[in-house]
Amino acid sequence: MTTGDDAAPSDLTLRPARPDDVMALARLFLRARRAAAPDLPLPVQGEDEVLPHLAAAVDDPGREVWVATAGTRDAVVGFLVLTPTWLDDLYVDPDHQRRGVGTALLGLVRSRRPGGFGLWVFATNRAARAFYDRHGLVELETTDGSATAEGAPDVRLVWPGERPLSFLRDAIDEVDDQLAELLARRTALTAAVQDHKAAAGTGGGLRGRDAAREAEIVTRMAAHAPGLDEDRLARVMAAVIGESLAAWEERRGVAPPPT
Repeated sequence: MTTGDDAAPSDLTLRPARPDDVMALARLFLRARRAAAPDLPLPVQGEDEVLPHLAAAVDDPGREVWVATAGTRDAVVGFLVLTPTWLDDLYVDPDHQRRGVGTALLGLVRSRRPGGFGLWVFATNRAARAFYDRHGLVELETTDGSATAEGAPDVRLVWPGERPLSFLRDAIDEVDDQLAELLARRTALTAAVQDHKAAAGTGGGLRGRDAAREAEIVTRMAAHAPGLDEDRLARVMAAVIGESLAAWEERRGVAPPPT
């Protein structure tokens, strides 16, 4: 996402996008992304891929696409794509940045999502991060970029809406639900490994913990969790693995090791 910030032009108009806007939106997207290099990675999509993506967004009843127009010819100078919970895109034409277009579009998003919303920006996009910070958005996490098409680290931000504490607690509840499912899967996999070790007569359980293997796990996880250092992850995983092994021993009726 690229944005600008200043007083909005007096002739700026915000309106829902129409199918005949799609070509202008695609060209604006590519212009904005290319103009932002090297702070943003170049887009991996060409116009032939961006066009159907934006056309589908305009036609999708579950998404809102809004355009900002200005000038005597109502030229498209910015646009946004919005889902019920996410701001998927917000781009301003390079020639119209720092003129209040981004501020006007973001204000529209906040008015249409008073309960809050989230978005992603590339970690290297300092201008966008500063823009959103000025407008009260909060940075929650940074990724290693493995999930992005460009392979570039990105940052998740949220505007927590009119009831910030409630919004953030709901987000925690959602993550905790996902975490519970992952912990259940991790415990089941640990039990399967221990059953295999027991059948092969190679030991296992709390007595047979593999320190080298656990260190390897922590190092690998740290690459995907920039916000956590290896020492913290090591303590977390020591507890997760220890409790998983204890659960397996309890199921198998194995006596715990002496303390």
